Amino acid sequence: MKKSIQFLEEQLKLTVNREKSAVGSPLKRKFLGFCILPTKKGIKIRPHAKAKQRVKSKLKQLTKRNRGRSIQLILKEIKQLMTGWINYYGIGEMKEFMRELNGWLKRRIRQYIWKQWKNPRTKRKNLIRLGIDKAKAYEWSNTRKGIWSVSKSHILHRSLTDKELAHQGYEDISLKYQFVHSTY
Repeated sequence: MKKSIQFLEEQLKLTVNREKSAVGSPLKRKFLGFCILPTKKGIKIRPHAKAKQRVKSKLKQLTKRNRGRSIQLILKEIKQLMTGWINYYGIGEMKEFMRELNGWLKRRIRQYIWKQWKNPRTKRKNLIRLGIDKAKAYEWSNTRKGIWSVSKSHILHRSLTDKELAHQGYEDISLKYQFVHSTY
């Protein structure tokens, strides 16, 4: 390692970042955000755990409950982030991760919408607008459950369906990944 660094710095006049530089098995190293995965059929690549963690953190920042932005703007920002991320990491194997991330992200979006509706009257009005009968809308709008709990419950899954989220502007990221991955 020392001779390699010496050659790079003295002969090629390059600066070497000693924190990122290392010699080791490619199966145990991260390279350009990917890690190598040996399988029975050969070798595959997938995004490194840090890359997955970073995209989830960015999505968490975009869907924070106190941002005070319209849902259309939030969905547009999510679309921009995920389009770039999927186009870069789409070559990797991550079908299960994308399915889980898609479910988690839809729950975050439902939570954001429920938080925006704020008081029970607005919740009731919007639930009725989404096709829930008045008695159920009254019951559900006055629930004692917290925002995160309601986002997983039948209340929002029946009213804010996947079809309604798509109508609002949400693009299913697991389908987008499958499309991009199939082109490689």
